[in-house]
Amino acid sequence: MQNEQSGLDRFDQAILTVLAAEGRISITELARRIGLSKSPTQARLRRLEEDGVIVGYRALLDPIRLGMDHVAFVEVRMVDTREDTLAAFNAAVVQIPEIEQAHLIAGNFDYLLKVRTQDMPSYRRVLAEHVSTLPGVASTSTYVAMEAVKEMGLADVT
Repeated sequence: MQNEQSGLDRFDQAILTVLAAEGRISITELARRIGLSKSPTQARLRRLEEDGVIVGYRALLDPIRLGMDHVAFVEVRMVDTREDTLAAFNAAVVQIPEIEQAHLIAGNFDYLLKVRTQDMPSYRRVLAEHVSTLPGVASTSTYVAMEAVKEMGLADVT
């Protein structure tokens, strides 16, 4: 059966689910797990990459072991939401490595940022020197995370 919205059938979905959990799996093992032979599995994987469904492969790092365990969520209110203001903000926000995620929000504020730093003084520096000076920012509100209960990427597409 094929997922009409994404154009992915059950084998494509199985490939994505396995790779989301184990990106370094061999083609032979991937083929065995999804129930296809190696050649069709390779062809499907290549198509998923070429179509942009799979955008890359990377190592998942433990931020706590790297000393980056301070997480803050920042509500950003913009001076206005005209397209040129949002475009300038978007272009600038991607240049700040401490901002892990940035989402345009429909609600009482305009953007929600996830900012990861070593500690509160580092966060305050990022807020003062980078976030508050982004184009179009009118105000910010910070919420500091006490504990990550669940923090995962997309692991299942079924």
